[in-house]
Amino acid sequence: MLDHLFLTVSDTDRSVRFYTEALAPLGITVRHDYDGKEGPPGHPDLKGFGAQGRIFFWLREGAVAPAAVHVGFVARNQTMVNEAYASAMRAGASDNGAPGARLHYDPRYYAAGVFDPDGYSLEFVYKQWQHPQP
Repeated sequence: MLDHLFLTVSDTDRSVRFYTEALAPLGITVRHDYDGKEGPPGHPDLKGFGAQGRIFFWLREGAVAPAAVHVGFVARNQTMVNEAYASAMRAGASDNGAPGARLHYDPRYYAAGVFDPDGYSLEFVYKQWQHPQP
């Protein structure tokens, strides 16, 4: 299991605005700013996002490498996938696959894909077998 991820972005203020809107439907609403001067020498300033008492998705400013990263965010149902996709698109994302079943993986794999403002590939994913409904 991953504890955290750093994503290097070209404009942290723009990316904070984008991810604040795009991740809210998934319940990722906690924000934390970390001053790099508090860490070891050379530590970058970080903008963090999280939920349920954990900050796990961090942004830092620098040279972007969008082809090097794909991030899949967990959704607990199809509605969350749809809402995250719509929020991301409103926030300035580019489409990389409208919400729907991803039959090439599994008929119960429901997802949507976007590119963030720096071109990183993001996916909002609901895997029915991981989140059984009562």
